Order: sequence, then C-alpha cells, then structure tokens
Amino acid sequence: MYLVLFDCDGTLVDSQHLIVEAMMRTFHRHKLSAPHRDDVLEVIGLSLPQAISRLVAPGEAVRLTDVVETYRNNFAAMRQDPHHSECLFSGALEAIDFLDEREEVLLGIATGKSRRGVDTMLAATGLNGRFNTIQTADTSPSKPDPTMVRRAIAETGVEKENTIVVGDTAYDMEMAKAAGVTGIGVAWGNHTKDALMAAGAFAVVEDFEDLVPALEEFFWTHGC
Repeated sequence: MYLVLFDCDGTLVDSQHLIVEAMMRTFHRHKLSAPHRDDVLEVIGLSLPQAISRLVAPGEAVRLTDVVETYRNNFAAMRQDPHHSECLFSGALEAIDFLDEREEVLLGIATGKSRRGVDTMLAATGLNGRFNTIQTADTSPSKPDPTMVRRAIAETGVEKENTIVVGDTAYDMEMAKAAGVTGIGVAWGNHTKDALMAAGAFAVVEDFEDLVPALEEFFWTHGC
C-alpha cells in the first residue's frame, strides 16, 4: 500500500486571500502592528500559535491564546462570505478522485488547520470521504515536527518508505524529511520552488496535471 498525505492551504485549496485578510483584521482588533503580506504568506503552514507568534512585532505585548481565538472567529465568519470562500485549485478534485480509485493508494491530510476547519473545507469542496487519515493542529505539534506523518502511518499501517507528503511550503518538505518519507512540492502555493527544493523536495510540480505523473514515478520506483 501507498499513502499520499496532502497539505490543505495552498495545496488543495486557494485560501491565501482569506488567511491574509483574517490575519490583518485580527491584528487590528488587538491593536498590534499589521504584519506585511509576505510575512503572513511565509508562516502559512504552521499551526496558528506558532504562525501568529512569528508575526507579532518585537516588544509588543500579546496574550497569544486571545489572538488565536480572534483569528479563528474572523476566519470562520469570513468563510461564509462568497467573496472570501475557499476553493479547490484547478485539477485538485480530478487528481484526488483518480488517486482515490486506486486500490493500492490511501489518501490522507496533514495540516496546520484545526479539525473543525478541515471538516468545513471538505464539506464545502466536495472532498468528504476521500481521506483515510486526517491529522491536524488539534492533536499534533506544528510542522515541521514529524508527528502528523508518523500518526498517519500508524493509523493506516503503510510503511514510511511508501509514504509521500504533498505540500506547498518548506515546512511540509521539512516535516517529510524529519519523518523519513518523500516530499513533493507544489509551485502554486505559498513558498517558492527554490525554497521547496532547498527543504528537500523529491520534485516540485507546476500544476495538478503534473502531480499524478510525479506520484506515478514515485510508485514505479517503489515497485507499484
């Protein structure tokens, strides 16, 4: 069996605009210096406490749990607005459906989102029922800690040599490397191709049409 673990934000769904706006509103609400947009994009992929702590300006006093809760409320409220809704990247549904039909392939999620956020995203995008394991920030340390990958492997029984992480950030690739599994980067997300390769990506693909062939190459080299 083979296990393909997907990140969410920047990999499956285009939520960049939503995350940036929610973060800006949150910092304004707590009278904190607004972070630069590029800095927000840089921390996407981390769990919320880690991401926000990196964005708070040096010397600014903050109660992190309050800021995290405000962000979650802002994000949830904005998600209901059609102008801010998350949407799947082009080709994502087709790629997931193709992989889901292969008996020897199991699918999973490893994300810095909360489980509530993942469930909402899956329902909104029609991806419910496709994933055999879902690992979130609720039960695991932030990426690049390898715990999410290790728990997904334990839940599915797939060997780490047959496990691959698909993500858009260096944190995903570093997590894969720390867990002893392969990482494939996607170039349409929040970190650059150079950053993904430097973090240890096996390959970086330009769109979802290229992802399945890259996974096929991985399966072929591993005896599938």
